[in-house]
Amino acid sequence: MIQISIIIPLYNEEANVVPLHRQIRQALEACDLSYEIIYVDDGSTDKTFAQLSCLPPSDHTRIIQLRRNYGQTAAIAAGIAHSSGNILICMDGDLQNDPRDIPRLLLKLEEGYDLVSGWRRKRKDAFLHRRLPSWLANKLISRVTGVALHDYGCTLKAYRREVFEHFRLYGEMHRLLPAYAALGGAAIAEIEVAHHPRHSGRSKYGLTRIAKVLLDLMMFKFTQKYATRPLHAFATPGLVSLVLSGMLLPFFVVRRMTSPQARSSFPYVILMLFFFIACGVGSLMLGLLAEMMMRVYYEAQEKPIYAVRRTISTAVCG
Repeated sequence: MIQISIIIPLYNEEANVVPLHRQIRQALEACDLSYEIIYVDDGSTDKTFAQLSCLPPSDHTRIIQLRRNYGQTAAIAAGIAHSSGNILICMDGDLQNDPRDIPRLLLKLEEGYDLVSGWRRKRKDAFLHRRLPSWLANKLISRVTGVALHDYGCTLKAYRREVFEHFRLYGEMHRLLPAYAALGGAAIAEIEVAHHPRHSGRSKYGLTRIAKVLLDLMMFKFTQKYATRPLHAFATPGLVSLVLSGMLLPFFVVRRMTSPQARSSFPYVILMLFFFIACGVGSLMLGLLAEMMMRVYYEAQEKPIYAVRRTISTAVCG
């Protein structure tokens, strides 16, 4: 019976495949546990899949190739779906995570935790466009979700398999996995892990993720507070808008009647109020509703958010 599944999403990491595999095998051979390594090629356009296919034959290794680039969340979901271990460990494939930290994650997990998250305290990335935005994001996420972690962005995490029985992965939820696990009652811990500078390939992250983090947090908060009572989420801003409109509209009507200069601008004020209510609040609420409907669509059909091109076991790969 497989005890540990190592899940590694890869996207254009051809130069890192062979040294990464060697380091993982060296780290896991020291553990007296059965394991499997699952590489998920997330639609790479370089020779990543070719490098994976040429790994030494082993019963421990499985390769999943997705039909296109679906993103890290979908790649992790594919790895989980094809895994067999009771404990799941996710890590990046860029050699910045250190496989020698895996035994330490497992030891912490044995203390009774359901999820152990890595903390890249001595992170080897550029300060301005990587470390500073991450620091701000971690502070914001911890404050909004109520799950205080120093490093939500660290992929190196260990999970008990039952953690994923309480939710399914969509969109870009990989950033908030500890927070969603906490909704299901998971006990969470954090330990310091090593972090190495990137020597090959290019980073897939940038400042554009800030807006995505904010939207993901909004969806999390909606799920956390209103998943079973969505009327409260939709009715509250609606009532606030009605109250504001009820207060402002008489003011502008009286002003129009008493001030000749205000008469010409009156229609524009009414139009502005209408767009504020209809386009602002309405679009936000419709977006949340659409997100919930999307999840119902996938779950009702048990439809995955990715498509697999092929699955290979290196035990039968020449």
